[in-house]
Amino acid sequence: MTRYIFVTGGVMSGIGKGIATASIASLLEERGYNTTAVKIDPYINVDAGTMNPVEHGEVFVTEDGLECDQDIGNYERFLHKNILKANYMTTGLVYKTVIENERALKYDGKCVEVVPHIPEEVIRRIKLAGKKSKADFVLIEIGGTIGEYQNILYLEAGRMLKIQNPGAVIFVIVSYLPVPSSLGEMKTKPTQYAVRTLNSAGLQPDIIIARSSSPIDEPRKKKLSVFCNVAAEDIISAPDVKSIYEVPINFERDQLTQRILKKFGIAARKNGHTPWVKLLKKISLAKKEVKIGIVGKYFDTGKFVLKDSYISVIEAIKHAAWSLNLKPEIQWINALDYETKPRLVKELKEYAGLIVPGGFGSRAVEGKIKAINFARENKIPFLGLCYGMQLATVEFARNAAKLAKAHTTEINPKTPHPVIHILPEQEKNLEKGDLGGSMRLGAYRCRLAKDTIAQKAYGKNLISERHRHRYEVNNSYRAKLEKAGLTFSGLNPDRNLVEIIELRNHPFFVGTQFHPELKSRPFEPHPLFVEFVKAASKSKK
Repeated sequence: MTRYIFVTGGVMSGIGKGIATASIASLLEERGYNTTAVKIDPYINVDAGTMNPVEHGEVFVTEDGLECDQDIGNYERFLHKNILKANYMTTGLVYKTVIENERALKYDGKCVEVVPHIPEEVIRRIKLAGKKSKADFVLIEIGGTIGEYQNILYLEAGRMLKIQNPGAVIFVIVSYLPVPSSLGEMKTKPTQYAVRTLNSAGLQPDIIIARSSSPIDEPRKKKLSVFCNVAAEDIISAPDVKSIYEVPINFERDQLTQRILKKFGIAARKNGHTPWVKLLKKISLAKKEVKIGIVGKYFDTGKFVLKDSYISVIEAIKHAAWSLNLKPEIQWINALDYETKPRLVKELKEYAGLIVPGGFGSRAVEGKIKAINFARENKIPFLGLCYGMQLATVEFARNAAKLAKAHTTEINPKTPHPVIHILPEQEKNLEKGDLGGSMRLGAYRCRLAKDTIAQKAYGKNLISERHRHRYEVNNSYRAKLEKAGLTFSGLNPDRNLVEIIELRNHPFFVGTQFHPELKSRPFEPHPLFVEFVKAASKSKK
């Protein structure tokens, strides 16, 4: 029998529902159960591909080509397995499916209504994800908070699923307990109201995960127990931690897995030693710092910095550094500064390595190109990802191959040297206005050239990596660029498309058309990131 655990949020968003969901799934895996996780986004967007990363965070891409929420990346990293498109849904996708079914007369002439047909479609998708994964447990994370109007249909789906499967559904609420500096006391009232809101939807939480800046104490646990109708031992302390990989261990201090299994009336199938303990020990022993700069544009949101725009890149750097017993020091560099004040680019000498991640559009492009040029000429280890690789090709074409005004046609359609141009099928998509979910997405093969940085890093000749792009290196310029010293070390064998560029006379200068960061895991860091961080650590000895 498949069992279902709904994870909802209380008080405010952004407090770690995704990490909590991934951690619970991981802990159940350690007890011998096969788990999977589903993310529900309450947006009308059909997928996450059209969402602004500053507002919503990174767009993650699955192996089978879905643009989805960054929490799918968290699930993959914690579960060490691929999560596919069946495990993600949005309000837009659900409504679109119901409307298409109605047009195809799949409801046998019934009046199609928001309730029950929308919740029924949600339930169908949840069960499908469990079936495809052959899961004993399906964890369902509902985005946002329970107090948001657009989430009521997902709570209704959970209520209906519980009626259909008595004893096989529980609800977890991840709620924030503030500690106002003026009071110095942890307050439970916001969480009490959050639970009352859940009650108003006909649901009672089985477990409360108490997020806060510090561990919840016994008096606060007792108060929540009384006012929220939850046993004190079912209130799990979840204080702020230095690393998200501490969360599973924190949960186990309050015996969360045991509490969950008891509620389902089942026992653990095995009691293995948690791998998170070993990882945290390795992290704590890493003392030598390596300073990595990320040159991007998705950082500023008002007066605040949004790290979630590049979360997979950040985690991939950490995974690689820890595997080399290094402590990563990651800093954000706004590429726009180098456009307005070019002399500032000299500050890049402070960094052991530089990364230019993916992106779109003209904003800060010349600043990124200046940063790439500085890294190339000053032998600073460099890794360009997707757009970063394309701009590295532009920089090399301009300054090494002497192709004046070389550019990507994404920015300058009339450039005399379009070293980066649009893929033919993508040009048709743009003409038709078919922009959502139409890029070159998902896993594609790449054949590696012998005796290159890429081939040595992977240790094999044929690899598969995930893509998200419309533009590509123009094969008409490959000969000129190669003659000037650029190596095309990875090619797609099916279409002869450039996948990897690199320089031989440089400590580490590599660009990938794909996104290697999406496949990095804490227990299996990505080989290109490992080689990059290794080169960075050597450059600053």
